[in-house]
Amino acid sequence: MSNLKLRGRTRAQESSNAIERMYITMRHLFNRGFYKPMGVSGETLREALLVLRPEIYGSIAEEKVELNGLLYVIDRLPIGIEECRYINLTSDEGYGNSHFKPIVPPKRRRNCYRIDEEQMNIEITRGRSEIYDILTHLTFIFVESHKIMRRVLIDDEGEVTRDWEKLQKAVLKEGDLTQAEREVALTHTANILGRTFKEVTSIYPMFSIPANKERFLHIIYWLGQLALDEMMQNKKRIVTFSPVLRERLGHHIHGEIWANKIKETLLEKNLLSRPLHIISANMHSVMNTLYAPKALKTELTKKSISGIYEDLSNNANGKLRMKVMKTALDEGMTFIEDTSGANIDVQIFDTAAYATGNSRFEMDKSLKDNEKPVIMVMDYAFGEQAYETMDEMLKPYQSEHGNIRMNVASISIMGKAGILVGGKGDIMIPSAHLFEGTADNYPFKNELSKEDLDGNGIPVCDGSMITVLGTSLQNKDILKFFHESTWNVVGLEMEGAHYQKAIQAASRLRKNINEDVKVRYAYYASDNPLETGSTLASGGLGTTGVKPTYLITEKILEQIFNS
Repeated sequence: MSNLKLRGRTRAQESSNAIERMYITMRHLFNRGFYKPMGVSGETLREALLVLRPEIYGSIAEEKVELNGLLYVIDRLPIGIEECRYINLTSDEGYGNSHFKPIVPPKRRRNCYRIDEEQMNIEITRGRSEIYDILTHLTFIFVESHKIMRRVLIDDEGEVTRDWEKLQKAVLKEGDLTQAEREVALTHTANILGRTFKEVTSIYPMFSIPANKERFLHIIYWLGQLALDEMMQNKKRIVTFSPVLRERLGHHIHGEIWANKIKETLLEKNLLSRPLHIISANMHSVMNTLYAPKALKTELTKKSISGIYEDLSNNANGKLRMKVMKTALDEGMTFIEDTSGANIDVQIFDTAAYATGNSRFEMDKSLKDNEKPVIMVMDYAFGEQAYETMDEMLKPYQSEHGNIRMNVASISIMGKAGILVGGKGDIMIPSAHLFEGTADNYPFKNELSKEDLDGNGIPVCDGSMITVLGTSLQNKDILKFFHESTWNVVGLEMEGAHYQKAIQAASRLRKNINEDVKVRYAYYASDNPLETGSTLASGGLGTTGVKPTYLITEKILEQIFNS
């Protein structure tokens, strides 16, 4: 074996060990109840993250501050968290009924509450994966904050650079900055960050929000200021885990409430005994595929259906979406807004009502209404939450008249994933899910095949998928190893193994559902972590994801209607 291969394998092993150390440490800190991220208790997390150097965190191991990674993380943490010394992870403990206003991060559905000037509470209702996600992101921003501190602190007495004084003046100024004042502040900020003026002016607007145009400057200032307070005044930042969270975690409290609400709704509408097809997807593609052709007949005279789907994906087209939703509600759709804390909304489609006035998808005409399928679409779960929700959904419904076994005919999982053999927008069809960090693997018969989706102008690949403990922890060395080894991994995601674990337990072990339940998995690529500039931190898919989303959706629905 060449030295190059040996070094490559060693680096992959180091990275894998770093991930393992991070998760063991996070579990230990959770059980302990609190830790200081930049103190001795957080040292293992920091060191492991710096050894790992995940692609999504870019230049974390360098002296310059990582801007794209910071934007990615800030979008997933509550607004104002950079100002808080105390971060408290809680369960759903009643803050929703208080005067505290929930703060929901733009890219993560979780309720957060600013308790006072120094404390932010973050509600955890989606299991361990959510805790791992938050702690990893916090470790990253704290590491970056100390980079800022080291670049502005001149001596042990606390004297700071002129750049820092100028940034502080701009941030603490009352009223809006003029363009000249903003550009002066960005000039000093670029020096502090070790970045060019062009780099900081390019990324500055991406941090802006309506309530704070200068949010980028504020984030940099407060990250640096709290790091200075830690260094000079020993005011350590502290992460705590509430006793109720520690007690409840792992008990499926939210998943059970969520699943029972759905089953109650199915029973109320006399749908519980009908063949049920569960789809894990977004809240628009199934509804739009079924009802847009009828609801938007006028628009279809001017545009193709693919153009209509792109218009529906545009946030500015609320009127179009409302037209589709009205038709859907009139013709068999029921929307269940989640109140359990799981943050997973649900749509139920009664195809008996759909089939009477819309013939886009052909169904066996000999079927009676009470034999026609019911489609349940559940919004995306997050990591281990996929097991909790699917496990609870597949259990028999405990009614006054005894347990009612769910008549589940198929389960389809459609989602975004990182790809290792192509680019953004490509499609992956898995044949197995491998669970990172364990020997667990879940081969299955996928009702969707590469041939089903080929020939539509979108590259399609098939092979194994790795279910990772956190997408933000992956680096090229680990992913190359999985891709180039005999595992034949084509992509990575966070829920597949958890879903399949629940499905196999329900069908083969507990016998809660039929053993021959049909299973479909398909993913479209949101990023390629092996390519620099194509990671999740490089930005969203935009309209690139529209075509693969609807192509997969149509194939799933065709199979359901033809089953």
